[in-house]
Amino acid sequence: MEGGGGSVTCGSWIRRPENVNLVVLGKSRTPNSVIEIFSFDPETTSLSPSPLAMHELEESEGEPIAIVVHPSGDDFVCSTTTGVCKLFELYGHEANLKLFAKELFPLNDVGQQKCLAFSVDGARFAAGGVDGHLRILEWPSLRIILDEARAHKSIRDMDFSLDSEFLATTSTDGSARIWKAEDGVPVITLARNSNEKIELCRFSKDGTKPFLFCTVQKGDKPVTVVYDISTWNKIGHKGLLRKPACIMSVSLDGKYLALCFNLHIDCYCCRGSKDGDICVVEVKKMKVWHWSKRLHPGTPIATLGFCPSQRVVLTTSGEWGAMVTKLNVPADWKEWQIYLLLIGLFLASAVAFYIFFQNSDSFWNFPSPSKQAARPKMELFGDPQSDDQWSPFEPLDM
Repeated sequence: MEGGGGSVTCGSWIRRPENVNLVVLGKSRTPNSVIEIFSFDPETTSLSPSPLAMHELEESEGEPIAIVVHPSGDDFVCSTTTGVCKLFELYGHEANLKLFAKELFPLNDVGQQKCLAFSVDGARFAAGGVDGHLRILEWPSLRIILDEARAHKSIRDMDFSLDSEFLATTSTDGSARIWKAEDGVPVITLARNSNEKIELCRFSKDGTKPFLFCTVQKGDKPVTVVYDISTWNKIGHKGLLRKPACIMSVSLDGKYLALCFNLHIDCYCCRGSKDGDICVVEVKKMKVWHWSKRLHPGTPIATLGFCPSQRVVLTTSGEWGAMVTKLNVPADWKEWQIYLLLIGLFLASAVAFYIFFQNSDSFWNFPSPSKQAARPKMELFGDPQSDDQWSPFEPLDM
């Protein structure tokens, strides 16, 4: 991956309508930072050597710090160090991709927005500032739903629930709040002990378990806590590794969580893992299935995201750039494999029934007409006491 040079500051996957996965990267360089889009090859698990499309930011717009992609894959929002938020729209196919930039007026000159999120249904957009200011906008009308200047001390992480009803936000001071996405009304501040700091948050996405996952620092012990979103009570926790997580992501189907880990327990403001480790956890059993050690050694990981349709994660850092890593997790069943299994089970059941039927003394297993014709004619007029052998449909004397 060559691109236009510069240090990668942020990135994200783009799932295009034609079921093609792209990657958008924000790069810091002199004099102008850039936004670049690359294609992804699932066969080689790699990004294209040169970008499909590129946009050069104005020098006054600063460096990109966060990127979030709309669920449709047709546009994305990028925030910069100077407090500018820009909307980018994609047109065309992979071979002829066009990128157009637009001003996002409600979010211009509002300060640095390190947390950006779209609701799963694409109807809401949320931005969280380092100054603790939380905004929720209707999309694409940009009507302001919530404009809360004192939502937190400084917003650290946020995520929408699968049904797009709730927005969870966490703060650098260790607190976490839940908001109604439709009207911006605060629902609850999550309970925590005096020695606990809630750091990261992600809602479950499998559609069956309405949970909220949070990484919590309990003194010097990092744990992953699970909340029931019907009551917002804790229902369990697990210590996955001895290092606190600094970034968390959830796969599109909700089966896996990915976390980046940081060796420095006191570094609550850091957004990445300084030892470059990532681990992937199966949600059903809360078991670590994949662990990549020192993927970006010696530098914070700024981006962590699952590929929409492959068991692959995207990570970025200023020193090592963008990396795509294939996960060592159990293979998913393909649709044709499921149908083939069902057909096999049906055929096996039919064969088993036939064998059982042929070897049984069933009342309904009548002799064939040829066998009946071969019997002596006198048997048809035999002893009436044995007539029940040849008249199965006669009433029985109970």
